[in-house]
Amino acid sequence: MYKLKELDKDTYESFVKNNIYKSHFLQSYAWGEFAKEKKNKNVYNLGLYKDNTLVATALLLQTKLPLGYSYFYCPRGFVLNYEDEEVFNNMTKEIVKFAKANKAIFVKIDPDIIRKSINYKDEVNNLNYNPEKIFNMIKKAGFKHLGFTKNFETNNPRYSFRIDLTQSMEDIRNHYSKTAKQRIKKAKKLKTIVKIGTEKDLDTFCKLMQITEDRKDFVSYSNDYYKTLYNIFNKENKMTLFLGIVNIENILNDLKYEKEAIDNTINDILIDNNDEESLSKSQKNRLKEARREKEKKEKDIEKYSKYLKDYGKEITLNAHMIIEYGDKAWVLYAGNHNILTETGSNYKVYDEHIKYCKERGLKIDDQFGTIGDLSKDNPRIGLHEFKKKFGGDYVEFLGEFDYITNKLMYFIFNTLIPIYRKLVRNKSKKVIKNEVKGNK
Repeated sequence: MYKLKELDKDTYESFVKNNIYKSHFLQSYAWGEFAKEKKNKNVYNLGLYKDNTLVATALLLQTKLPLGYSYFYCPRGFVLNYEDEEVFNNMTKEIVKFAKANKAIFVKIDPDIIRKSINYKDEVNNLNYNPEKIFNMIKKAGFKHLGFTKNFETNNPRYSFRIDLTQSMEDIRNHYSKTAKQRIKKAKKLKTIVKIGTEKDLDTFCKLMQITEDRKDFVSYSNDYYKTLYNIFNKENKMTLFLGIVNIENILNDLKYEKEAIDNTINDILIDNNDEESLSKSQKNRLKEARREKEKKEKDIEKYSKYLKDYGKEITLNAHMIIEYGDKAWVLYAGNHNILTETGSNYKVYDEHIKYCKERGLKIDDQFGTIGDLSKDNPRIGLHEFKKKFGGDYVEFLGEFDYITNKLMYFIFNTLIPIYRKLVRNKSKKVIKNEVKGNK
């Protein structure tokens, strides 16, 4: 006999966090707390019991609609064994019953089920389950699939890169692209600093998110949004802020030292003979190369002198939020400055947080989102190519499914809501820009 019950925090978390089949931060108790406080959702932590055994859970987020209607979203849920059709069908039955009792017009799920996985060699990975069978089971239970979308049309990304942290760190780094390895090497040469930030650094993080938004055209959030998320998850030390910092003064001093060495080389070539025409061919080539290097160093010195004047001795170029839950980590948000990208600091930050997660004993590092449309004119292709450089498995999830409980209201919702969301998105961008300007 199956029965759906509301669960207390300890019972719920014990099942979800340690679940051998599925464990995702979007199904955590903490995410429910955050959604209630910052997203204005009604939150339900539900569990399905078979007799006296808990066999499935669901974090349901309820969004209120006019006229007393609502809808439920179970992000990356349900949490259960998707190869057990009996459990899934009974979970669906009980959740739908619960939704109807709350005048919901539909229930949305987007299970953490991989449809396809491709490794860094572009080889298809074998999965230990049949995704097509699970896909058909979900549809058979009454859910409507919303399509195999290719970009960021869904609530959560349908594609991502996942790094297997059970490998050695040496193997993980061997899978990095040549470009990534070169950029990390350069960042080390420039003594780029990667450190773990605190709540005090969230204002800097937010400004970097705003810069990234302006560059890549997406909506970031307010300082309070990020601070609330940070504090809720850090009740259990599961949110880490990584900062990539460049010391402009040190780089400038190194450039001046290198220019001085080049000047000495030029003087050594000319010291015995001021008549350049009398130099040997090899000496002329050395002199030409030295002067070319000197010119480059002088331009770099001029550039970094301006940066030192504008930004001071140090500047934080990158700030990444890494969230941990169960045996996985997700790169939830990443803000990056427009300047000094040639320092490779962003690459070093990624390398350091991958190492950090590996040392924490986690099994998966999820880059949390990329695209399926890999055409060259896709404005997100740069994001995809960057994340690909770290050698993770390119994974595709099943996507979103809706269980429709009120066909008429569902039709109205899907006709009007996209227009409303567009208006809200434009308004949010304006509000956040004004807020960030006010914080400068």
